[in-house]
Amino acid sequence: MTKANALPFTVSKTENFFDRLGDYVGDVFYDILPEKGYELRDEQIYMAFQLEQAFKNRSTIFAEAGVGTGKTFVYLLYAICYARYKGKPAIISCADETLIEQLVKKGGDIEKLEEALGLNIDVRLAKARENYVCVRKLDALIEHTEDENIFRVHDEIPDFVFDTSAAKKKFERYGDRKEYPWVPDETWEKIAWDPLQQCSTCDWRHRSGQTLNRDYYRHATDLIICSHDFYMEHVWTKDSRKREGQMALLPEASCVVFDEGHLLEFSAQKGLTYRFNAETLENVLTGYMGQDVTEETLYLIEDILTLHDEWFQMLQQSSSSVKGSNRQQVSVSKDLLLIARDLYEKVERLLDQLVFDSEMFTIDDYHIKIIEEYLEFFFHGLSIFLKSDEGIFWLEENENTTSLVLMPRLVEDVLNKEVFSKDIPFVFSSATLSQNDDFSYLASSLGIEDFDSFTVSSPFDYNEKMTIRGHLESNDKWEKIENQLTQNKGKSLILFSDREEMEQFRTSVTEKNLMFQLHFEGDREISDIVSDFQKDVNSVLCAYHLWEGLDIPGEALTQVIISSLPFPPKDPVFQAKHKHAVDPLVDVDLPYMLLRLRQGIGRLIRTSDDYGSIHLWMKEKEKEKFITNINEVLPVEMQWK
Repeated sequence: MTKANALPFTVSKTENFFDRLGDYVGDVFYDILPEKGYELRDEQIYMAFQLEQAFKNRSTIFAEAGVGTGKTFVYLLYAICYARYKGKPAIISCADETLIEQLVKKGGDIEKLEEALGLNIDVRLAKARENYVCVRKLDALIEHTEDENIFRVHDEIPDFVFDTSAAKKKFERYGDRKEYPWVPDETWEKIAWDPLQQCSTCDWRHRSGQTLNRDYYRHATDLIICSHDFYMEHVWTKDSRKREGQMALLPEASCVVFDEGHLLEFSAQKGLTYRFNAETLENVLTGYMGQDVTEETLYLIEDILTLHDEWFQMLQQSSSSVKGSNRQQVSVSKDLLLIARDLYEKVERLLDQLVFDSEMFTIDDYHIKIIEEYLEFFFHGLSIFLKSDEGIFWLEENENTTSLVLMPRLVEDVLNKEVFSKDIPFVFSSATLSQNDDFSYLASSLGIEDFDSFTVSSPFDYNEKMTIRGHLESNDKWEKIENQLTQNKGKSLILFSDREEMEQFRTSVTEKNLMFQLHFEGDREISDIVSDFQKDVNSVLCAYHLWEGLDIPGEALTQVIISSLPFPPKDPVFQAKHKHAVDPLVDVDLPYMLLRLRQGIGRLIRTSDDYGSIHLWMKEKEKEKFITNINEVLPVEMQWK
């Protein structure tokens, strides 16, 4: 094993780093990996030397490489060497937590690379905050629940978390969702961090799992692996965190790799989201009223709170549910905009008044910072709401509260300024980055003006390895899918368009004596479910999020069933895209569906030894309308039954 943080090759004072890097990469792919039993792939070598130019020129590159090209090894090798050369970690940003697990799991790509090249790679995970237990929520809930899963999580929280004595304590990392795999997603949401938590004022903040894990990953020397959501949250919050005297969520990086980079726009929108809870403003302003303030301030706060209550009531009255989504569509009326405008102006006045009060009276600096930060957040969110052409908004309701969620419709300007203006290499890696070999759609949506690109096809002979069968939907669709599972003796992945469709299938098979185990996404922590599916060769995995990133080679997965064409959900985000598209079907729905379809089909053949069948279900009208488009993206000709 090479020493941690040392380059795996030597560079003398008279030699150029990139010349030596090119020599080393050539040795790796032509000699070292084949000697270790890895296949020599021309596609992999071509990709390697394309990436070298991006690192040398510190440019942005779209690397579209099909399944089986070994693209992960290529970008990992460059990222590690470049990180050690620059003395700053490389960030690998993945589409979701499932893809992260594929990289870091035992026997995953990073471990394989370590063993093959004798490297000792320092890799640390920076998971999204929703992946950590919130002790504040957990502690409040423990007295009012009978859920054994919650009691079990509480019992596993380390003692130092609840020990408030002055005694010296040993702090250890804890609280990762992966540590409690038995907890269903629905229960996890009750005890995990959520956007309504005010961490900066929380008594547990220095002992929270996410804080301790953040301290750990910040010291990585080679790789920090995170999700797109977390990377974009880092980008959008780094300035405000700096103003508050906090460090950015991620340290400065030598380079960034976006794995499944075609999904970055959605994460960018999500990261810029403003979420207003009906009670949060009241809590913040009530705290303000408890300080030394003028009478004018008190009257202004009372006006804002009254208006705010009236506004939320009108939002709820103007909202309607959306099938297949927890997002309620808001119908914007003139009265709703008038109240929002009045609120906007009064909050602006209150921000000015806060400056005056802080100079006139003795108000704790900490409280001023909290009040000011939230009021500015609320103020900017209202500005998006009032510019209806720039924002997308909806209501979300749960058993405890109502939230208004606002996000920008377009993010390219902000991304151009905050991300892609940095003088470092950016690598986009995926099997699906272009539309008909054109990368400009993705580049423009992300604010990328200058880029390089290349496409490398998969080396697999799909005609020998894969069959695709088309099926028309009928009333007995679920029964026919059960028969497909039985005939294949399990060994299958069923991909659903959304959770509602998956639950319909679950209902249809409940109490049936099937010959194989069914694993449903959401019943436990996802990597635990995937691991069990891979070990139990005759089982079935049912999922609605695993269209990308899932990597199950071998006999455990020889059949992929796509239960319906994966069109986008009819929620406010896509309705806004429809509104601003020349042809919503051609510009929005069809590209989304075809991209997702290509990704889903890509779950089947992962190595040269894999084989199997794809079953694609669609409505008769969909076949008439889209069959030509579908056939153009399929790796083999579809047969109909």
